[in-house]
Amino acid sequence: MSSELPPQIQNQIAQLQQIQQQAQAIAVQKNQVEVTLKETELAFEELDKLDVDAVVYRAVGDLMIKTDRDKTKETLQEKKDTIGLRLQTLARQEERIQKRFTQLQEQLKQAVGTPDVQ
Repeated sequence: MSSELPPQIQNQIAQLQQIQQQAQAIAVQKNQVEVTLKETELAFEELDKLDVDAVVYRAVGDLMIKTDRDKTKETLQEKKDTIGLRLQTLARQEERIQKRFTQLQEQLKQAVGTPDVQ
């Protein structure tokens, strides 16, 4: 085998590396969204424990604003729903990237002539 790879194989290797980087970026985003979702769920649970007439404050930038408990619960529920949808989208993207990675990996193995080891 020559020391220089054919352009087609070099291109496939570059695509494989690019997809791997995309997969890593998606995994980081997914992790961040999962953390945000968990924090939102915890805040929602804590609000649930409070009396209906409890005083609730909400952080808005550098300020703490007095707010209505039920309104805050509604806002947090909307946030949970939005974050949940984002998480589903990232999971689908992750799945598609993984499939594409596997396809390219198989194409590269065939192009190089590496037999499947099982």
